[in-house]
Amino acid sequence: MNPALNRPVSIFTEGSPNPNSMKFVVNFELVPAGLSFDYATPAEAVVDGKHSPLAVALFGFDFVRRVFISANFITVTKDEETDWDEVMFEVKLFLKEYFSEQKPVFAQRTMDTNSAKLDMDSETVQKIKAVLDQYIKPAVESDGGAINFYSFDEPSGTVKVQLQGSCSGCPSSTLTLKAGIENLLTRLVPEVKLVEAEGV
Repeated sequence: MNPALNRPVSIFTEGSPNPNSMKFVVNFELVPAGLSFDYATPAEAVVDGKHSPLAVALFGFDFVRRVFISANFITVTKDEETDWDEVMFEVKLFLKEYFSEQKPVFAQRTMDTNSAKLDMDSETVQKIKAVLDQYIKPAVESDGGAINFYSFDEPSGTVKVQLQGSCSGCPSSTLTLKAGIENLLTRLVPEVKLVEAEGV
């Protein structure tokens, strides 16, 4: 089932702090709240549990290096050589046609698998996730990226988060992590002493 069913498709673009990433915002939900999907390679777009025909199709453009899908937007990261002015309209047109033809964003199994994940979180982890969801995610999403809870080590007070979308490889993401996210989490959740990015 496609969320664009019987709906005129409108798409607008937003730049992000990462000059190689462009956010393509659509007028309907692509992913249920709390879920996001990051594809660093075409192979990841066909993995069971993450399979996205849309991501596979976007990797068909030879300049596309990363695809991130969340909420109501897709962040496309291009190579260094290509200029957005040369390809932005082409990507926008492609997305408009893709959604107008009601092609699937994800394989049904991908949505079933991710919707069925149950959280068995400690009270501290619940607090950390609540702060991320309420205060940090909206700001990160407005820049075309996402931040997800990865793990919490109680003895050291270390929270690990995953930065995705335009935040991956963005020069300012480390500064954001330390100055913004770590400050906020240590203040609102006293058990947290340190915040680190996983896999960056």
